[in-house]
Amino acid sequence: MSARRRRPGVIALSLALIAAGGAGVAVLLLQVGDRTDVVTVLRDVQVGQVLTEQDLGKASVALDPAVKAVRADDVHSVVGKRAAVELKPGALLSPSQVTRDSLVKAGEQLVPVGLKPEQVPATALVPGQRVKLVHVPVQGAAEAGAEADKESGAVGPQSIAGRVVKASKAAPGTGVVVVDVATTADDGPTVAAWVSAEALRLVLDAPENS
Repeated sequence: MSARRRRPGVIALSLALIAAGGAGVAVLLLQVGDRTDVVTVLRDVQVGQVLTEQDLGKASVALDPAVKAVRADDVHSVVGKRAAVELKPGALLSPSQVTRDSLVKAGEQLVPVGLKPEQVPATALVPGQRVKLVHVPVQGAAEAGAEADKESGAVGPQSIAGRVVKASKAAPGTGVVVVDVATTADDGPTVAAWVSAEALRLVLDAPENS
């Protein structure tokens, strides 16, 4: 029997419960049939990955008004967009989780930065987070660099601005976290050289609205 055909009976039962003082239960019964068809995630989707129809499914759920979810009728509006966050199977898809923008913008380069466990910030690294990539050379090179800085008048270590695009989970055994950082095309090779020399540290910047 369909939900529509059951509705008169549910309403009659609800009215009886209200008369008996069971208003709270009656309200819940009235809401049983109020379900919304929404878009769900069927498989893992990485940050920046383009969504396809195969990544998405549909489900009928009792949706709280405070929950922002993509309606099933609007599924084609998100296909072809990129995941702004990592998506997991079974989750409802919200409009804020997708974007039309490429996570690496024109004129930028993506540099992977490996962080050892003691270098990983306690604050979770999320896409869009602003960071500074600081050059911290090894001991011998640091001493030579300090002498060069004195001669040139430079103050403090060299740093380059970047933006987190994606951060991996800690690798089993080593605990290393790989962070994909977007930098300008001019700075990309420098950052890559620092990474290769194990002479780089990642520092979080304050939020833009702070």
